[in-house]
Amino acid sequence: MKRFAVAAGAVFALSFPAVADTPLTDEETKSATAAAAAWGCEGGKWEKKTEGTGVFELDDAKCKGGQYDLKFDKYFKLLDMGAD
Repeated sequence: MKRFAVAAGAVFALSFPAVADTPLTDEETKSATAAAAAWGCEGGKWEKKTEGTGVFELDDAKCKGGQYDLKFDKYFKLLDMGAD
C-alpha cells in the first residue's frame, strides 16, 4: 500500500508543468531598470514571474542604504521593497 501511495504521489507531482521564472525582454529590461533607478537601486538579477501575476522581481539590488529585493507590478509600480 505504501508503494502505491508513493507511486501515485510521484505521478501526481509530475503531471503539473514546472513553474519557472522567465528572463525579461529588452523592452521590459529598460523599463525595469528605470523603475529601480527611480528608487535609487541598481544591479541585481531580474526575473519575471510566470504564474500569471505579471510581477517582476529584482533580487540583490544595491540601493541607497543597503542591499534589497524589490517587486514591481506589470506597470513597474513598486509593490514591495525588503532588505536582503
